Amino acid sequence: MTPTSPVAVLDGHAHGHGIVQAAGFPAVYMTGFGATASRLGTPDIGLLTQTEMTEHARNMTRAVTIPVIADADTGYGGPSNIHRTVREYIQAQVAAIHLEDQVAPKRCGQMSGIRLMDEDESAARIACAVEARGGDDLLVIGRTDALPAAGIEEAVRRANRYRDAGADLVFVDGIKRVEEVEAVAKAVEGPKVVSIVDGNETTRLTATDLADMGFRIVFYAVTALFTATRAVADALDHLRTAGTPAGGPAQHTYAEFCDLVDLGFHQDLDHRFGS
Repeated sequence: MTPTSPVAVLDGHAHGHGIVQAAGFPAVYMTGFGATASRLGTPDIGLLTQTEMTEHARNMTRAVTIPVIADADTGYGGPSNIHRTVREYIQAQVAAIHLEDQVAPKRCGQMSGIRLMDEDESAARIACAVEARGGDDLLVIGRTDALPAAGIEEAVRRANRYRDAGADLVFVDGIKRVEEVEAVAKAVEGPKVVSIVDGNETTRLTATDLADMGFRIVFYAVTALFTATRAVADALDHLRTAGTPAGGPAQHTYAEFCDLVDLGFHQDLDHRFGS
């Protein structure tokens, strides 16, 4: 998977991953925020293990034929843990991962209370991940969470440092304002990623705007998740008050849902090879 211009990547949680592919997006994003919410029903505060995250990634790569870009948190330990994490994600057939520079316990980049790892150590960890990749087809994205913790100058410096350490793309997370997007676009060199979070003013920027600013990949990390949970809440509220799902929010039909999970493929196998 080579970083080319611009790729809008939707998260694949709280709904069938095939919806993202069917909608025409070129890749799907496995956000740790969504993975934690869908598996545990808890906030993204470092509760999922490496084993759980890589299992989640395998389930997603099995469900789609487009590339999966996956959150790999901090790498789950020291250099040997990072090496194992990279190899596990490669075996899961993930196209790209991002590694962040928080100390444990990590948390979602949009949350307060982030604590940063030493910059030199963080750069070394990116280099470790690149070496662990070897000749395999995996993009390594160096992510910094320095923006909310230490400001834009620190975030830019770290992003450029991670690029120099060998990251294929760099990612300044925690962006909430358009001026922050513009600052990163101007000051961070090379291929870069941006995450657009619903509810922030950055949603004023379109994917085309972001491509023109130099971003190669755009994560829409919570759009489908927040839409799905709102729709479920509305449907349940209607069912509770009306006593029937009839007349509630729009739904997929049973047949449409079966198409999403590719029932026809399995029916064909049973027809040709079953008893």
